[in-house]
Amino acid sequence: MLHNECCELMTEQKKPLPRRAHLITPGGLKALEDEHEFLWRKERPKVTQEVSDAAKLGDRSENAEYIYGKKRLRQIDGRLRFLRKRIEAVTVVDRTPDDPDKVFFGAWVELEDDDGELLRYRIVGEDEIDLPHGYISIDAPLARGLVGKFVEDEVTVRLPKGESDYLIASVSYQRPDWDTRPDPEFS
Repeated sequence: MLHNECCELMTEQKKPLPRRAHLITPGGLKALEDEHEFLWRKERPKVTQEVSDAAKLGDRSENAEYIYGKKRLRQIDGRLRFLRKRIEAVTVVDRTPDDPDKVFFGAWVELEDDDGELLRYRIVGEDEIDLPHGYISIDAPLARGLVGKFVEDEVTVRLPKGESDYLIASVSYQRPDWDTRPDPEFS
């Protein structure tokens, strides 16, 4: 097989990546802004001072504090650039939908699986994913399968592990008591 034919076959077999939604909840945006503020106002000045102090100690090529501090500053600056771009790119969804019994972005959803187990999720943007607390991306297969469905709908969702059936037990746009996720804090 010629090189060009091989490359054409490989590109034909690749599936395009699904389009990603750049949505975020008001709380998610606040967390990004708080992290940016923390890094810019507190962490970066502290690390800059540490690097300056380490530079005064002499030979920088063998100074671990200086080398580590410069590396940490690059990491902080990279994260700050990412946060600035991300804050500009996201669309904040800050209103409750007209039909609160329908699953949309930002919803807290309770599902019942075939075994009768109750599963709880919140559908959020990719910056807010927190799997241990049930916060899943709007782009996740489960969320895509739920969006637009109503309370009491039975839904079959194609997941990486195969198809799964769920009953939508409840939908809420106010934080329910079962959501124990702590708010992010930066000090």
